[in-house]
Amino acid sequence: MKLEGQVRIPSGCAIAAAISREGRRFNGEKIAAAMRPMRERSNGLGGGFAGYGIYPEYKDFFALHMFFESRDARKSCESYLKERFEIVQSEIMPTRKIPEITDEPIIWRYFVAPHRSALRSLQVDENEFVVRVATKINAETNGAHIFSCGKNMGAFKAVGYPEDVARFYRLEEYEGYSWIAHGRYPTNTPGWWGGAHPFALLDRAVVHNGEISSYDANRRCVEMFGYKCSLMTDTEVITYIMDRLLRVQGLTLTEVAQIVAAPFWSTIDAIDDPEERERLKYLRTAFSSLLITGPFSIILGFNGGLMALNDRLKLRSSVVGEKGDAVYIASEEAAIRAMEENVENVWAPAGGEPVIVYAKEGGR
Repeated sequence: MKLEGQVRIPSGCAIAAAISREGRRFNGEKIAAAMRPMRERSNGLGGGFAGYGIYPEYKDFFALHMFFESRDARKSCESYLKERFEIVQSEIMPTRKIPEITDEPIIWRYFVAPHRSALRSLQVDENEFVVRVATKINAETNGAHIFSCGKNMGAFKAVGYPEDVARFYRLEEYEGYSWIAHGRYPTNTPGWWGGAHPFALLDRAVVHNGEISSYDANRRCVEMFGYKCSLMTDTEVITYIMDRLLRVQGLTLTEVAQIVAAPFWSTIDAIDDPEERERLKYLRTAFSSLLITGPFSIILGFNGGLMALNDRLKLRSSVVGEKGDAVYIASEEAAIRAMEENVENVWAPAGGEPVIVYAKEGGR
């Protein structure tokens, strides 16, 4: 019998990210390489990626990545989309057949712009309109699922190991200035295509390692504002929290980190600066239902940058490395070195300490 210390316990799930501060675009092979040394953190029930700056030719249009269970479901959903959007391009997602990925649905993508008449009738901006459409389709439409709906970015996910998912979606053919990745090890939720990470809404995509013990409180809060948690995994709610706080409330990334991984009350009380102490008290009180408890390590991707964040006790691992204008983040240093062998300035952020990295807008 092996004793503690003689067997590797990976703590489930693998996350990774790479970004160029200068906005230099690189293909998906690098982020796929990060996942190979972390294979033991996955069990083949979900893998996925999100890339930013990958659709420069359609950068002004929303890219809808969709799963369909049948041709009839696609045709029905497409009719629904045509009533609400100008569809400038519609095509099957390029994939390659590999034995490791099976039972794939119909995978389609659309590049769309909301009809101005639809925006005027609802008196909403285009982002709110797309969120409402995606929420309705995912919660109410049988056989159709929008798993990515941002501009100049896209999520790619499946049931399988992440390195196989990368080959399946031919990520070497895409170039982006920022990538995030996930290898799933579900413990109490099913492994299915829609439940793989990343979870994306508009341009924000989330990958997560851990377990959200506050899920019910978080879910009840976001569902009061029209979100629907229908994807059978706790990570979904993080994406809606981010959208609510960043897009709707207009908070900064630092403020969001101080809400979802809020300092303990004893830590806040010990702060000498009275203005800072009152600010943190306000955030913790006003948004108490959006505090995420339990062990977690997350990476949030968005147009122009990314943020990595651990729970305040740092119960899940996260490592950061740099080389030139590139920043790498992963669950393990080995994954960073798979992306950049000569990485420099490797360090581990403290619990509740956000790592926020921006790229030059739009990439190049």
